[in-house]
Amino acid sequence: MEQSALRNVAPPRHRHRFFAYVAVVVAVAALLLVGSFVHELRDGIRLDAAFWVFAGLAVIADTPPFVQGARDENIQTFPSVCFTFAMLIAYGCAPAVAVQLVAVVVAAVWLKHTFWRAAFNAAQYMLSFLAAGMLLPHGPRGDAHALLDAGGIGWVLAAAVTWFVVNNLLVSTALWLRFGGRWWAVFSRAVRNDALPNGALLLSAPGLVAAAHVDALLVPLALLSLFAVRRMTKLAAQRARAGRLDPLTGLANRKALEREVAARLQEHAERAEGGAAERRLALLLLDLDAFKQVNDALGHWVGDRLLVEVGERLTAAARASGADNLVGRLGGDEFAVVVPHLRDVADARRCAAEIMSALGEPVLLDGLPIDVGASVGVAVYPEHGADFAELMRHADVAMYDAKGRGDNLAVYAPESDHNTPERLSLLADLRKALESGPEGGIELYYQPQVELATGTVVGVEALLRWRHPQRGPIDPEELIRVAEHSPVMRLLTLRVIDEAIGRLAAWRDTAPAAEGVRVAVNVSVRDLHTGEIADRIAARLAQMSVDASRLELEITESALMADPRRVLTTLARLKKLGVAIALDDFGTGYSSMLHLRRLPLAEVKIDRSFVLGVATDPDDAAIVRSMIDLARALGLRVVAEGVEDERTWRMLVEAGCDVAQGWYFARPMPPDRLLDWLSKTAARPVITTK
Repeated sequence: MEQSALRNVAPPRHRHRFFAYVAVVVAVAALLLVGSFVHELRDGIRLDAAFWVFAGLAVIADTPPFVQGARDENIQTFPSVCFTFAMLIAYGCAPAVAVQLVAVVVAAVWLKHTFWRAAFNAAQYMLSFLAAGMLLPHGPRGDAHALLDAGGIGWVLAAAVTWFVVNNLLVSTALWLRFGGRWWAVFSRAVRNDALPNGALLLSAPGLVAAAHVDALLVPLALLSLFAVRRMTKLAAQRARAGRLDPLTGLANRKALEREVAARLQEHAERAEGGAAERRLALLLLDLDAFKQVNDALGHWVGDRLLVEVGERLTAAARASGADNLVGRLGGDEFAVVVPHLRDVADARRCAAEIMSALGEPVLLDGLPIDVGASVGVAVYPEHGADFAELMRHADVAMYDAKGRGDNLAVYAPESDHNTPERLSLLADLRKALESGPEGGIELYYQPQVELATGTVVGVEALLRWRHPQRGPIDPEELIRVAEHSPVMRLLTLRVIDEAIGRLAAWRDTAPAAEGVRVAVNVSVRDLHTGEIADRIAARLAQMSVDASRLELEITESALMADPRRVLTTLARLKKLGVAIALDDFGTGYSSMLHLRRLPLAEVKIDRSFVLGVATDPDDAAIVRSMIDLARALGLRVVAEGVEDERTWRMLVEAGCDVAQGWYFARPMPPDRLLDWLSKTAARPVITTK
């Protein structure tokens, strides 16, 4: 619903204040008008043929009024003003207002205004004419000679300015009470929009009075000027509309979408305040898949035709789903759809799926069928945002979430958003903590890894911990989610590498209980895309005189899938250094036999999601046994994560697992407690199977 339509609806917000203002304006105008009529009737009013010409033209001139701007602005200018202001100059306030009231009634019927809006429009004109009439020189009405001298023209100009200011003060205050915002901003915008059209109409009135003094039949010639003004206004409106359309597809552009969402959100809010059932609005952000390949293979001309066809299909599907839906193009191969009047988030998802189905069939261009894939992200008001900018950002997050999951549709989920204000703040604090050294609260805890055949601790996994100065301990998974998509991840990895190697060097000299224990460190996808991590490890190992075999790097299967060529290059360098490589979370990703065979792996770690069910779920037990058999056949060491009870431990021993870690053995602990644990904890008994 555009703002012009909202102006015709009673506002739920500040209803009493708004209608009190309307009532006061109407009452004051009526009282002053009665006084003006009494005064002018007492002095006598002389009406001639020119008056009736003015009156007739004023009534028919507003059918329809001029409309400026685009659909959602819909600024209306009433041409009757030039004739009624001329009547004010020539015949006085009462005749001018009487004719203007008739013109307002005709325009109200034409535009289907409500009674209160028509009454307010009539009152605003009454007060404007009454204020302007107070500045006009007194004397015989219809005396054009008095008007044409320099002094008279000055008073006419002053009256025109007074009319313009009073009219805009009254209207701006009503709009401010109706739509909110800052009063001065509303008034300034009204003056800017109204200055040219109404200024031209008011200043043309003296010429009409002079023409009527010569011959009343000259007055209708003013319609030619009004036609020219109307034509120019129409062209300006067309240019304004064109400024909100995408030039290629003819769809709404970003600016038009933003205005549409703002108007729809206001409509939704007012419906809720009025006691209507709460409704949702969805913003769908759609991005074509592999569009660049179409441009590269077939040329930009074909790509443009494809975009036009996609826009037409989306528009047809959106209108079939709801008459009020609006499709727009944001640029490139990105489209957006505004879907109002939804019941809930599930309804938004259903509607998005229906619209997406329009792209299910190939697009036929010059006899060549082109499959158009796309990913769409959905953000819903008010759950996912309160304005266009927030909804757009969250729809963008959902769209990239869909692409990342290989899906074609996703609804915004906060956990997929790596750039919320809270996370950005946390990321800034993390960078500060990393740059401040040990005082930043970042440290490594270590969880022992026990060899099942001997009960000996053969390694520890370094686990990141951070105590935020205000928020306290930060969940490690949240910490990684915040950092992994930013340059801070590099700083974090280098910090962990330095501390782990430094800890190995310290244990070598002061902790016999840790002799021979290797330290496993997790690294991210970003860390493996360059050779920096290999350079850093080589330099630190040499600097600290630490044996490379004491360090192990754990990588995930997703790291391998991201960019296998660059990852393999980095892993080959690390293997050459003597650093062991472990495949973490084995079984949860996309590993193939090819990956396991070609990678320089020393170890695979079975994900805890399988290990936790070994003792209770036959399927998990079968999967774990298969993983162990596969790894051992390839000559890889097997580590089971998440061992929390003796029964699980025994079943892993029976299955032939090499190493295990979990709360059954020990929880992660800081370095000093680890050394105490290593020195005080006796080796577990060896379990043999027959």
